[in-house]
Amino acid sequence: MFTRIGANILVRLPDSIFKPIAGKLIGGCLNKYADLNVYGLDKIKKEEGPFIFIGNHLSNADGLVLDKVLQKEYDPYFIAGVKLNDEALTNIGTRLVKNIKIKPNSADRESLSKIVKAVKGGENIVIFPEGTRSRNAKMIEAKKGIILIARLTKAKIVPFGMTGTEKLMPINDENMGAEKFHHSKVNIKFGTPIDLPKKEKDEGKHEYEERALNYLMKNIANLLPEDYRGVYKD
Repeated sequence: MFTRIGANILVRLPDSIFKPIAGKLIGGCLNKYADLNVYGLDKIKKEEGPFIFIGNHLSNADGLVLDKVLQKEYDPYFIAGVKLNDEALTNIGTRLVKNIKIKPNSADRESLSKIVKAVKGGENIVIFPEGTRSRNAKMIEAKKGIILIARLTKAKIVPFGMTGTEKLMPINDENMGAEKFHHSKVNIKFGTPIDLPKKEKDEGKHEYEERALNYLMKNIANLLPEDYRGVYKD
């Protein structure tokens, strides 16, 4: 288990030393604490990428678990909020996995350009459309940024539903740097790749974005137990 002092020392190391040590430590924590079960990855292999993976967001452990699952075959970039750099413990995760930083709730054109360029260059990406971790494990209303990214890249979209990471690393709103691993069963279920819905001829911009976003998020919700679906519950 990481301590704050240990994390502060670790993040000061150069990448050549940091990554092997941090990778071993994180991998050990995931192997020890996460009873991981993955379903549906075979559905993706039938399609040609690059892919935009989209799913529900429960914990700061989400990206670490997904990287463990996806790295070998898809080696994705994670779209991560800049505030994760503020704490040494979360900074370990963002340094360990490939990521593109984004400023939440802002027109971050520079980051958008990097994301689009990465996907058009053949890279896979992982996005949590809700933009923040759910505080009660139920899905919350998503941000519309995913619509623009999907429209500009025209990439296949792979929905996934996660459960259990909210217990693997529970949220600590008072001190994010004090979050730690706990034993938990973690399930990840991947769905069949889908396309962004096309805009109807007489459909307004706002109406289209609402419909498209709802379609994407319902595909995530359908991969989750009913009590996780939140605002996207049928």
